[in-house]
Amino acid sequence: MKDKSINLALQGGGAHGAFTWGVLDRLLHEPWLDIASVSGASAGALNGAALKAGLAAFDGPAGKQAARENLEALWSEVGDISDNRVIRWLQSLMPMPRGVERFAQMISPAAWMDGLTRIFSPYDYGPFYVNPLGKLMRDLPYPDFSCKEGPRLFVSATNVRTGRVKVFTGTQATPDAVMASACLPTLFQAIEITDPDTGITDAYWDGGYAANPALFPMYSNSYPRDIVVVALNPLMRDALPRTPVEIADRVNEISFNSSLMGQLRAINFVKRLFAEGRVEASTMKNVLVHLIDDDALMIDLTARSKLMPGPGMLAEMKKAGQAAADRFITDHADKLNNQDSFDLSQFFPAVSFD
Repeated sequence: MKDKSINLALQGGGAHGAFTWGVLDRLLHEPWLDIASVSGASAGALNGAALKAGLAAFDGPAGKQAARENLEALWSEVGDISDNRVIRWLQSLMPMPRGVERFAQMISPAAWMDGLTRIFSPYDYGPFYVNPLGKLMRDLPYPDFSCKEGPRLFVSATNVRTGRVKVFTGTQATPDAVMASACLPTLFQAIEITDPDTGITDAYWDGGYAANPALFPMYSNSYPRDIVVVALNPLMRDALPRTPVEIADRVNEISFNSSLMGQLRAINFVKRLFAEGRVEASTMKNVLVHLIDDDALMIDLTARSKLMPGPGMLAEMKKAGQAAADRFITDHADKLNNQDSFDLSQFFPAVSFD
C-alpha cells in the first residue's frame, strides 16, 4: 500500500469513546498510514491526547506502539473508575419483560445519578470534590501531548461566557484543556483557563456542545485533504422514540451531533461549488470526508451508558471499534488521498429556494 496521510476527527461520547480506542488501535497497525493531525472533543480529546503523546514519543513503529500503550492505559483506568457492582447485579436479571426493563431503568444507578444532578451541583461537594480526569492524563505512560513532535492536536472546549468553541492546540493543549473538553457541567466544576495572550481567564465546559469535534482547524493547506471522522452518536435512527429513556437518548444524540452536522453541511456546500466550477483549488480546500462508525451498535446502547458503562462494555466497544476500522480499511483504504468515501449529499441534498 502506498503511504497515505490523514486527519482524524474524534467525537465525544463518554464511555462510548472506547469504540474510538478500538478504531485507533486498529489504524495504528497500518505502517502505510500517517496521522497528520487529530481533533477531539470530550472523550475524543482524551483519545486524541493519548494518541498524540504516544506518536510524539518515538519515530516510526515505536511511536505507534507507544500510542497503543497510552490508549490501553487510559481506558484501563476508566474501566477501574466506572466499574459498578449494582449495574452488574441489574444486568444479571436480564432478559426482562419490557415493563420491568423500563422500571429497572428508572431505579438504576444511572437514573439516580441523573436525578441527583438536577438537585445538586458539582459546586455543592465542597472540599470533597475531585475531578479524576487530570490524574488520568498525567499518569499516561507517555504524558506529553503539548509538544511539537507528532501529529498536531486540536482540543475543543465550550467557553461558558461566550457560548463559542475554543480550540486549544500546541503548548495550550494541556491536561487542563483536555479536562475542559470533557467537562460535563452536571458532573464537573467548570475548568478555568487563562489565555496567555490576553490574560483573560474563562471557564470552559464540554467541547461537544460547541464542536463535536472541530473540523475547521484541519481545513488549512498545511494538512492533508482527508478528514476521517470517528462517530459515536448515530446520525440516523429509523425507529420513533416513545419511552422517556428513548426520547432522552435521541435528544442527546441530536444535540451532540448538531455542531458536526453544521460543519459537514459547510463542507458539502464547498463541494457543490467545486463541482459547479465556481471556485478554484487555490482559493478554497476541497476536503475529502470519510466516516468510521457503527450505528447499529450505538443505537442499541443508551445515553446513560456513556456515564456508567456496564461490566465488560469497554472491552466490547474496543472490539467493535477495531472491527469497524478493519471494514473501513478493507473497503476504503484505496480512496484515501483520492476521493470521498462518505457521500455528504445523502444528508444535505441540494435545495432550491427560488
